Amino acid sequence: MNPELRILHAAPPALLAASSDALFELLGGPTLIHIEGERQDRLFVSTLLHGNEDTGWLAIRKLLAKYAAVKLPRSLTIFIGNVEAARWRLRRLDHQPDYNRIWPGTSKPDLPESALMRAVVSEMEGCSLFASVDIHNNTGTNPHYACITLLEDANYYLATLFGRTVVYFRQPLGTQTSAFSARCPAVALECGKPGSIGSVEHALQFLEACLHLQAFPARPFPKHDIDLFHTVATVKVCEHTTFGFGPGPGVLKFDPALDQMNFRELKPGTSFGSIDGHASLGLRATNGHGQDVTEQYFARRDNLLVTKRFLMPAMLTCDAKIIRQDCLCYLMERKAC
Repeated sequence: MNPELRILHAAPPALLAASSDALFELLGGPTLIHIEGERQDRLFVSTLLHGNEDTGWLAIRKLLAKYAAVKLPRSLTIFIGNVEAARWRLRRLDHQPDYNRIWPGTSKPDLPESALMRAVVSEMEGCSLFASVDIHNNTGTNPHYACITLLEDANYYLATLFGRTVVYFRQPLGTQTSAFSARCPAVALECGKPGSIGSVEHALQFLEACLHLQAFPARPFPKHDIDLFHTVATVKVCEHTTFGFGPGPGVLKFDPALDQMNFRELKPGTSFGSIDGHASLGLRATNGHGQDVTEQYFARRDNLLVTKRFLMPAMLTCDAKIIRQDCLCYLMERKAC
């Protein structure tokens, strides 16, 4: 079944009590909700591009309940994405593409879901946009941080409303943040694991700040207020490489506490796990141009998979399905603002 975009001009009351897995029954598919506010320059918020990441929806639900009887400080448009996957609390279903890899600018083949994202962007082109926010969770242990795709002062100001840890990325292509960055300040928020303490409240506070902020400061962004990192490589397990965590089957046996390495500067020689027999590394790291840079970052030392240089990973996860659907991690370096 090809998804079709539904557009509403008010939030149905039933949404105020709906969990993410109930949205498919209520909405039937991806949905845009326009809500008018005091200021006309509109905040665009997307959630559930990955169906198992519900912090964004829970924060939006609280926001809608708070303003159910009063006008919002600023006009708001909510995009609720993969409600079909959310029904089963999965990142995506096997027949679906990743909903955050198919926005305008994607390198993937044209799909019905890509047309849907183009329709979202087209609908928003007729609006005056204040900012765009895409709310996510992750499966590994990570701090809360914001992601940007343009190094501009307004993006820095927007990102640091969430916190001082910010990641600049250009890959993967086809993300919601990159699609909106040319139109307005845009960020993606990474709110830790679903259900983690304080994640919904943190996202809600950020949304409230965006609704109340009259304008971004005109002065240059103060560089001392940010810890900025740049994604330099994406690491994937090779398609035919079997893997696991700790003792057990698999050519690659990752450290069971692998995700504890996120946002830690790792020294050369740090072990990610072991390699069975005489197998190759079983990993592939690519840079922003799609070039294979595996040998710059990883090596085999006896039976261990080790780092070759100082590096800082993000998004390391111990969820095998997510690793297959997306990647093992991203590698980062510090970057001057």
